[in-house]
Amino acid sequence: MTTGMTMQIHRTFQAPAEAVFDAWTSEEVMRRWFHGAHGWDTPHAEVDLRLGGQVRVVMRDPDKGTEYGGEGHYTEIDRPRRLAFTWIWDDDADREGLIELDFEESDGATKVTMTHHGLRSAEHVTSHEGGWNAALDELEAALAAGSDS
Repeated sequence: MTTGMTMQIHRTFQAPAEAVFDAWTSEEVMRRWFHGAHGWDTPHAEVDLRLGGQVRVVMRDPDKGTEYGGEGHYTEIDRPRRLAFTWIWDDDADREGLIELDFEESDGATKVTMTHHGLRSAEHVTSHEGGWNAALDELEAALAAGSDS
């Protein structure tokens, strides 16, 4: 399906699996956390949550004013256990990847295993690890803020 290198991240969030899954599929929530670095924002998130439906995100580095967009199509939706979608960056349209998310809830916390397939090189793996970990830090904060309301 995809060629290239694979990166995997494991994170545990203090929230039920439904809330974590929904954070990946709610346009409003994605705008709060789906950023490539701390301090960035996400002015655009689009979700058509159905098999073959599109997901699109545009992130912005406010210091440079530069926007980074990417999109894909859902290949698996098994709420709240699994979500998978293709991923193509706007500036690398010939390189399609696949993102797989597995959600495992235990005692009110959810372990997420994220696998990103199809990365071009070891340098891209390192870059994406940094970006995804920054985004997942923001997701943790968004989930905590959501439980406070």
